Amino acid sequence: MDLPRKRTGTTAPALLLLAAVLLGGCGSSADGSHGSHESHGSHSPSPEAATQSAPVVQGGAPGESGTTISPSDAPGADGWSRTDADFVTMMIPHHAQALEMTRLAREHSSNPGVLSLAKRIKAAQGPEIVSMSKWLDARDLRVPRASDPAQTMAGMLTEAQMTALGKGRGKEFDRLFLTGMIQHHQGAITMADPMAASGSDAVAIEMATDIETTQKVEIEMMEKLLAKL
Repeated sequence: MDLPRKRTGTTAPALLLLAAVLLGGCGSSADGSHGSHESHGSHSPSPEAATQSAPVVQGGAPGESGTTISPSDAPGADGWSRTDADFVTMMIPHHAQALEMTRLAREHSSNPGVLSLAKRIKAAQGPEIVSMSKWLDARDLRVPRASDPAQTMAGMLTEAQMTALGKGRGKEFDRLFLTGMIQHHQGAITMADPMAASGSDAVAIEMATDIETTQKVEIEMMEKLLAKL
């Protein structure tokens, strides 16, 4: 995923998004004397070039084996990798759709359980969007805006699903909201699970872990609400 570095301001993108719905030469010997050189038909790659092209083995969690990743995915000197940035970048519009769904719930549902759940989701994911936007901004990575083209990510509802949700009322709305949000949460967990296990940046890993834990609990709550409709 292309992650252009672009300073966008610390909080403005997050606030805009929330309002709308809310990235060899000569060597020396050990004793200081210069060794002799022989001419070869081809040159060996420099240590720097070899390092850039060689695969990187990243340690796994306790009890798990490491994984081999490309140099571009390896964490830099400041501790974050492209994997971290991709996850945070994609999770912002993912959360934004969930907030739009909770707005529709406040407008079209009268079910106390659905309304309580929608309030809980908004209270969790709104601040998470702000935190993720600040994470990107602090690393000079572009923060997604509400006006950006929609991206297809795990669990996100299609335009047709969102249209149907917007037209739903009563129990039909509640059913569409709960089934859609379960789908949405399952997609978020699909994205967060590998990030929590193999991310590089401690803050990004914590974000992924929190999302995974919280949304698993909420899926159980939604399944119980569905059974009562």
